[in-house]
Amino acid sequence: MQLFVLLSVALVAASGHALAQVTTNASASAPTNTTPALAKEADEKTWSFYASAYTYLVPNSRDYVQPTFTTDRDWLHMEARYNYEALDTGSIWVGYNFGGGEKLAWEFKPMLGGVFGDTSGIAPGYRGSLSWWKLELSSEGEYLFDTGNSSDSFFYNWSELTLAPLEWFRFGLVTQRTRLYKTDRDIQRGVLVGFTYKQVDLTAYVLNPDEDKPTYVFGVGLTF
Repeated sequence: MQLFVLLSVALVAASGHALAQVTTNASASAPTNTTPALAKEADEKTWSFYASAYTYLVPNSRDYVQPTFTTDRDWLHMEARYNYEALDTGSIWVGYNFGGGEKLAWEFKPMLGGVFGDTSGIAPGYRGSLSWWKLELSSEGEYLFDTGNSSDSFFYNWSELTLAPLEWFRFGLVTQRTRLYKTDRDIQRGVLVGFTYKQVDLTAYVLNPDEDKPTYVFGVGLTF
């Protein structure tokens, strides 16, 4: 009887040691990257917002403010604009987010917009950027099909090439093609300087700096 009890105790002890070893091994072999994966998925499902306002000081024409509001979530891009295609005119846009790359990073957003106000129509458009080292090329454009007067249909474009020697400072070149105000140049060219502080961007532009009366643009943007 004593021998049976001793054998039983030994078996229970051995079983407990084996169970503990299995549990330890299972814990050690469990995947450790589940939390980053969940965090990444949560980030992709989070809304991001950006609001900006550009003040145009145009010689021999009406000065105006051009506000834009954008929001993104995963693949979805939406935005609203005012005084962009024409004065006293608004537009609503929806698009798709593409992007990739590390050293040479790129983004592209094909969009479709509806334009209403003093000018009305339908506009396919895009936003895109290409970044390498401290250089960035960005561009946005659209072709407005004016439903009120087809002869007023036109292609609009705004492009920037910038160098950022510091995280908070950048400078570069800008081009614009617009019919929002009258200009002797089909494509306006200029220079820019920008500053970033936390979520705030400040940018100043001078278009047609070689003219007696250039166009000045001052922009402020907020990411939240």
